[in-house]
Amino acid sequence: MSLALSHAEAIWFLPLVLPICIWVALSDLRSMRIPNIAVLALAGGFAVIGLLILPFEAYLWRLAALGIVLIMGFVISALGLVGAGDAKFAAAMAPFVVPGDGLFFLMLFSLALIGSWVMHRLAGRIPALRRATPDWASWEQGKLFPMGIALAGALVIYMVMGVTTGA
Repeated sequence: MSLALSHAEAIWFLPLVLPICIWVALSDLRSMRIPNIAVLALAGGFAVIGLLILPFEAYLWRLAALGIVLIMGFVISALGLVGAGDAKFAAAMAPFVVPGDGLFFLMLFSLALIGSWVMHRLAGRIPALRRATPDWASWEQGKLFPMGIALAGALVIYMVMGVTTGA
């Protein structure tokens, strides 16, 4: 399967996406919260860079994806299935995913979610790691999970795949 995400798009978007995704993952681990400013930074970054590098019609469709995912996220959040921060961050991520890669990205996210859940649970059992991060709220949440790790991880992996799959 080849990505619809172009090498050029990934090159432009990765430097924006990477630091914001690290911020989101660490914030979710520490406080079980994704800062609204991180969501706005990601969406705003797409609004600026996307306008510069995408054909205008594609740009508008990608912005529509943000709105669609935001509405779906609010419904899912209202049902108590995900946190509001997760829903907002997923919406801000949506325009970065080329529509032709939607199913691929959902599979990638599923793998990132399973992998990050397992790694978080295993890491939480390592005494030295727990001592090094005693203020992380995610260690004490029981059934809750900081999904920002999986969301951010999936977007970064997607962008890295775009960078490495051609020139």
